[in-house]
Amino acid sequence: MLNRIMGRKVSIVSHKVQTTRTRLRAVKMVNYSPPEGGAELHSNSGGGHPVQLIFVDTPGIFRPARRLDRAMVGAAMDATNDADAILLLVDATKGITQTVRDLAEKIRNQKSEIKNLFVAINKSDAVRKQDLLPIAAKLAELAPFREIFMISAVKNDGIEKMLQSLAAVMPAGPYLFDPADASDVPDKLYLAELTREKIYKYVHQELPYHIYVATEKVDVDPEGVLEIYQKIVVRSEAHKKIVVGKGGAQLKQIGTAARHDIQDQWGVNARLHLFVRVEPDWEEKRENYEEQGLEFKK
Repeated sequence: MLNRIMGRKVSIVSHKVQTTRTRLRAVKMVNYSPPEGGAELHSNSGGGHPVQLIFVDTPGIFRPARRLDRAMVGAAMDATNDADAILLLVDATKGITQTVRDLAEKIRNQKSEIKNLFVAINKSDAVRKQDLLPIAAKLAELAPFREIFMISAVKNDGIEKMLQSLAAVMPAGPYLFDPADASDVPDKLYLAELTREKIYKYVHQELPYHIYVATEKVDVDPEGVLEIYQKIVVRSEAHKKIVVGKGGAQLKQIGTAARHDIQDQWGVNARLHLFVRVEPDWEEKRENYEEQGLEFKK
């Protein structure tokens, strides 16, 4: 959904749950037009005007079982404390899961009152319309949502209406980011995320959740080619064998896909050098969390 809103990839996508590990800010300028006869909530009144929305894409909420899990869930909940609005994203094809119920309860129990609480039911195109209404009705019972949106990120349905509603509740004030910015993710982290996305695509089962990717160095050669050096950190030699694959085939597949994505996103020629390292205790090292924008929690 966020990539659709931004018109470019700012957040990695995977069919696996808990893909997002850190908070990511994406800056979207919306030409807000208040409804006819509606109150103008911003300082510059009269007709449509640009409003800056700063989306904070957070990790999902789930029951944490280890230190990395606790850091991810903590990052998500901390983000709600500073938000002017919260948008809960629900998958229409899965309906109201226990995770959604738990999250609604967590939001209700936040110390600070949340006035601008919204929910977006995504993938609405994949569900019969008569099945969407019960989902919306049940959501309305779970938390005091200001508005419930039916959207399809794939088909770009309902996105503009949602953006207008979010812009309407933003407080007046100066822009926090340059309007030309798209994301505040450091380049090295973004490059590492693109590679991690490909690992989630090609390496199956639980292994991706125990893998860490770090961009160690980025150089530009005399011909203007980007030379990117990354390490893929795993917890055991057995994991390393899976990532590398027979004759290095798996690692080559991951590297080729990541390099193509980097070239497409940045419009440059690139060489990606991947090295797989075994670090059994990487999840217990503070610096590995800081590089991912996470707090090292006990």
